[in-house]
Amino acid sequence: MVDGLARPAAMFDRDFEWSELSRFVGHPGQEPALGIVSGRRRQGKTFLLDAVCRATGGFYFAGTEATAAESLRQFGVALGRFTDQPVPYRFHRWDEAVDALMAVGAGRAAPVPVVLDEFPYLVRPAPELPSLLQRALGPQGRQAGVAPVRLLLCGSALSFMGGLLAGTAPLRGRASLELVVPTLDFRLAAEFWGIADPRLATMVNAVVGGTPAYAREFTLGDAPTSMADFGPWVVRNVLNPGRPLFREARFLLAEEPALRDTALYHGVLSAVAEGNHTRGGIANYVGRRSTDLGHALTVLEDAGLLARDPDAFHGRRSTYRIVEPILTFYHAVMRPEWSDLERPGQAAGVWDRSAETFRSRVLGPHFEHLCRTWARWYAAPETLGGQRTRVASGTVTDAAARTGHEVDVVVFGRTPAGGEALLALGEAKWNETMGLTHLRRLEHLRTLLRARSEPDADPPRLFCFSGAGFAADLRARALADPGVQLVDLDRLYAGS
Repeated sequence: MVDGLARPAAMFDRDFEWSELSRFVGHPGQEPALGIVSGRRRQGKTFLLDAVCRATGGFYFAGTEATAAESLRQFGVALGRFTDQPVPYRFHRWDEAVDALMAVGAGRAAPVPVVLDEFPYLVRPAPELPSLLQRALGPQGRQAGVAPVRLLLCGSALSFMGGLLAGTAPLRGRASLELVVPTLDFRLAAEFWGIADPRLATMVNAVVGGTPAYAREFTLGDAPTSMADFGPWVVRNVLNPGRPLFREARFLLAEEPALRDTALYHGVLSAVAEGNHTRGGIANYVGRRSTDLGHALTVLEDAGLLARDPDAFHGRRSTYRIVEPILTFYHAVMRPEWSDLERPGQAAGVWDRSAETFRSRVLGPHFEHLCRTWARWYAAPETLGGQRTRVASGTVTDAAARTGHEVDVVVFGRTPAGGEALLALGEAKWNETMGLTHLRRLEHLRTLLRARSEPDADPPRLFCFSGAGFAADLRARALADPGVQLVDLDRLYAGS
């Protein structure tokens, strides 16, 4: 039980989300309440909300791509069935439908959960719907003797759902819950896929990330059984034109209503997947001026497909990375080979000649991101040398050598006086055994940065992250010096 609501036996993780939903629908107040639930497609939002309605006797309705008249007809049938009407409701306008919806608590003693899933589909042909709901949620919408509704609006179009409560939007200030259902992080994803080998788990995560549906509906539970099975698994599930993962990356863009010029957005994502992480590099790749890309980059960020990461040492600089691993894999490996991949029987050959691209463009950058995730959420304060406040990557300027050095992991914390302190520097190598040469590079960077630090500040700790292991000399150094930390795959997935 979580907050009095029985948790479904089939639910994996989602403790926080279930607890928040339980609190929201169980609120005993007599006023109607609004909750917004969003998140990328296939994260389990519908499963969560359907489970809430089943556990509470609530009303669930999922919108479809339809005209306003069709949506009203479908809604009337569903609401009539829920309220045991002998014939379906016949609504001519959404204000009639909303009035009937807010009255579903007639004769009930407790608040009634009401879920409108795929809400963007309902609003597209009826843009007045948010305003009608605003009115219904206000004092004028309350009805004597009717239990209040706990209205949950759900959708996967992140830019649209975020805009429901932004600026001058009608529903701004009305919501009592704003819940984003995230993808599973790399540790939870490995558990969900049932993969115990951390190296294999990392490689699978670099392709499909932590989207639950990819492990169940999209692959029917087909997970690679060993490292030797990884390539065949990619061929039979991701590069196979008969499987849904084959076109998933294209559908992710097509499902976002704000992404109208899909050719440009695919171009931007391809640029990032090819290693162009700065705005200027992306502009050169797609053949546009840097100043012309502002809107496209913002839209991709709002849609949750692209993230802008500020440089750890230069606040005005930033780099872009693709948030969804399946998009990186598609643009780095699949899109350049699309004509061959569409022909059955060509996938194995494409995979064989794409091995180096996968390692350098997909797996390497993804491993660096997992290392930053570990430092941000799993590394203990004793490991880092303090309580972290932010983790980033960055470039250290070497004025004497007239060059810059990239740092994969930079961890900051707070000083006793409230300022910011540099806690740790880290380098990540996926397929390279790390030795003292790598440590000396970090020591050099630490020396360059010491000139900017407070004189009495503790020197930042040095972290070596490797997917291939560490040389004996580096292991010996780490045993003798707690300021040097080695993080292999076992520690990444199970240690702190």
